[in-house]
Amino acid sequence: MNKLNSEIERQTPKRRGLTLSGLEPLIVTPESNFVNVGERTNVAGSKKFLRLINEEKFEEALDIAREQVEGGAQIIDVNMDDGLLDGKKVMVKFLNLIMAEPDIARVPIMIDSSKWDIIEAGLQVVQGKCVVNSISLKEGEEEFIRHAKLVKRYGAAVIVMAFDEDGQADNYERRLEISKRSYDILVNRVKFAPEDIIFDLNIFPVATGMDEHKRNALDFIEATAWVKKNLPHCSVSGGVSNVSFSFRGNNPVREAMHSVFLYHAIKAGMNMGIVNPSMLEVYDNIPKDLLDRVEDVILNRRDDATERLLDFAESVVGNAKERTVDLSWRKNSLQDRITHALVKGVDQYIVEDVEEARQSVAQTIQVIEGHLMIGMNVVGDLFGSGKMFLPQVVKSARVMKKAVAYLLPFIEEEKLASPESEDGNGHAGKILMATVKGDVHDIGKNIVGVVLACNNYEIIDLGVMVPPEKILQTAVDENVDAIGLSGLITPSLDEMAFLAKEMERQNFSIPLLIGGATTSKAHTAVKIDPQYKNTVVHVNDASRAVTVVGDLLQKETSQKYTESVKADYEVFRQQFLKRTKHKEYLSILDARKNKYAIDWQASDITKPYQLGIQIIEDFDLRKLEEILDWTPFFRSWELHGKYPDILNDELVGKQATELFADAQGMLRRIFEEKWLTAKAIYGLFPANTVNDDDIELVDGARKFKFRTLRQQLKKHAGKPNFALADFIAPQETGIQDYIGCFCVTTGFGTEEKAEMFRKDLDDYNSIMVKALSDRLAEAFAEYLHKDVRTKYWGYAADENLSNQELIGEVYKGIRPAPGYPACPDHLEKLTIWEVLGVKEKIGVELTESLAMWPASSVSGYYFAHPEARYFGIGKIKQDQVVNFAERKGISVEEASKWLAPSIADD
Repeated sequence: MNKLNSEIERQTPKRRGLTLSGLEPLIVTPESNFVNVGERTNVAGSKKFLRLINEEKFEEALDIAREQVEGGAQIIDVNMDDGLLDGKKVMVKFLNLIMAEPDIARVPIMIDSSKWDIIEAGLQVVQGKCVVNSISLKEGEEEFIRHAKLVKRYGAAVIVMAFDEDGQADNYERRLEISKRSYDILVNRVKFAPEDIIFDLNIFPVATGMDEHKRNALDFIEATAWVKKNLPHCSVSGGVSNVSFSFRGNNPVREAMHSVFLYHAIKAGMNMGIVNPSMLEVYDNIPKDLLDRVEDVILNRRDDATERLLDFAESVVGNAKERTVDLSWRKNSLQDRITHALVKGVDQYIVEDVEEARQSVAQTIQVIEGHLMIGMNVVGDLFGSGKMFLPQVVKSARVMKKAVAYLLPFIEEEKLASPESEDGNGHAGKILMATVKGDVHDIGKNIVGVVLACNNYEIIDLGVMVPPEKILQTAVDENVDAIGLSGLITPSLDEMAFLAKEMERQNFSIPLLIGGATTSKAHTAVKIDPQYKNTVVHVNDASRAVTVVGDLLQKETSQKYTESVKADYEVFRQQFLKRTKHKEYLSILDARKNKYAIDWQASDITKPYQLGIQIIEDFDLRKLEEILDWTPFFRSWELHGKYPDILNDELVGKQATELFADAQGMLRRIFEEKWLTAKAIYGLFPANTVNDDDIELVDGARKFKFRTLRQQLKKHAGKPNFALADFIAPQETGIQDYIGCFCVTTGFGTEEKAEMFRKDLDDYNSIMVKALSDRLAEAFAEYLHKDVRTKYWGYAADENLSNQELIGEVYKGIRPAPGYPACPDHLEKLTIWEVLGVKEKIGVELTESLAMWPASSVSGYYFAHPEARYFGIGKIKQDQVVNFAERKGISVEEASKWLAPSIADD
């Protein structure tokens, strides 16, 4: 990954900004937003993390790291300094575990320790370009230089503490003296890149009552400004919560202090640090009387500043989170009222306000280009800086659409009166978005469209199952600035690659954006980017979409950004292919010899109470309420954390609670007004494994075969190469075994209700009903599986599990689905549909790419053996593709098309 950074720098003009990387680069320039460092993977700062490490519960400790990344941390700090830990050992183990988790490893690591041997051990295993926290002059120049040279050799950036042989820098002059001395040594003697130096200038508490502490915050701010001016290209960091230490227990005051401190420190040049976003108030929203007193303390403007804040603080304890209907904002100026409505998602008065705005301008379009866009720019800034979350932005879009809908008739009328007048829509760009042919999933696409629209991009949404010729022709007809493709199922990946190839053949020059659950940077770089000489970018969430599109479409940044992405993907591609080629694979024959072996003679096989096919019509959705898994629901809105803990999360808890309340309200209406119809079909059949990897089931006079795939990666001794067929008794054992398959849906009515909301310009509830429908479908699959286990098949008749245990799938047996890791072949859905008669009996259809319609549907198999487990097939070799094609009775080319994401490069 260090080579990746070097390659990017070689192919682009030299920029002197801090560049870090995990699996993805993090480039910090003077224009970048504040970089937030997650600190909960620090045994000194988190009792929970320390307990998990002490108890060697590393998987749970990884969840803490994952939650930080999902919560918006751009760097995660890892510290193992505790007297009862072998710090070096656990640092190496934890970092190695992180490196195996792409969703965590995508961000850079900050290796944090006061012991150099622990830091160096971490440097030897971490991937990408990390940050060392920290080195200082406290042990003298010789040791400082030794450590700096090693950091440089390992290719890391470094935090330099304002600390020398005489102790910590605790005033303005000492901060300057130590930072200048450190900088000179690093840059001039060690030849350390100045952009890789991060100064921690020591944030100390203010308002302690001691005179010597009055300038603590101001000294830091002024020293920051001096460092940024006099020590070129370096960064400044710090732990923000220290500044408010004196007001522990009074969150309203602490929130205000953090915001005021950051407001001034960031203006002075502080560009990264540890700050809890939930402990921040928006600077402009701090009450004037509190703001004045806090600024007096932070900026040391009055001798009695501490006393005045202490007196005032008693009156604001606990007031920060109280909810009251406050209409005082209605007394503000017209622009402030419109901005407030957009930021808060309040549409009650927006028509009244935009009509007042319309009366004040020469042309109605000026209200959109002026009043509304001023407000939406505030929304975009707050979202970009992590001070607003996705559900709030979607609500803002609802207000914006309502305002525009009111104004459009006036705009059309003015056009008719003055046909020679220019359209003057003032959009930042026009983006075409579509879910590719054969795919029906669009929640993520719709969210990205809303976010981009909030940032003044015109969105042309072609919907779902859009063929490539329609996408490209619309792009030409509408003269769009970029195309965004979305997809959830694996065949969609091939559709995206094909469309990129077509864009190249037809000489397109606009950027292509790739997104969706199955997409990844790896697939984009390896399979799609080579097909198109112009820009291809993977966008992994809505919050990145605005930045990516902005960089692509702004003349000042587009060429540099395009070159950097192309260079990044080229290096990533070469490294990826090199890693793949180093892996050893078995032939399909040898993999079968190493299959998972079950002692079938000792196995207790239960015959289902009820063989054959059963249908459930118009299922009562209320039965699913108690078993809904809410965690993925919040994730679909880009609020990351486990339910119910997320409702009290420091970062997203407030917004998660509001979203949950809205969801509960809609769920009541779904139940009471019967918005959705739920149906299911399932079958339980005699079955045996035949020919190693095929499962033959019998339904009366009918026989069918499920074709399974087998792992081919060469394993360590004693590790088998799994296939799902291993969990069904082979025919030659003479033992009769059984298998089930099913399809459930809660999707009938979903699209109609979502469309109704869209027509009312209500994207928020349109997305909400789809998200809830998806959750209900998953809950229905869980509910039916439990009934199968305990009633209809009965192999777990005495099961008594909690809802959390059901969600955690601790029950006996598995429910794998075609298209997922254990059986990545979507073609197997065709067999399920034929066996059960799914389309004819409950109306769920398959698209040409084998996506289910309605989208809120789940299908799969039932395996009962207690040793059945989930696994991933991983990459397979061409000999298995050929074998698979023969078993399926299809061409090798057809098999390759469906298995393409799983085929190893031979």
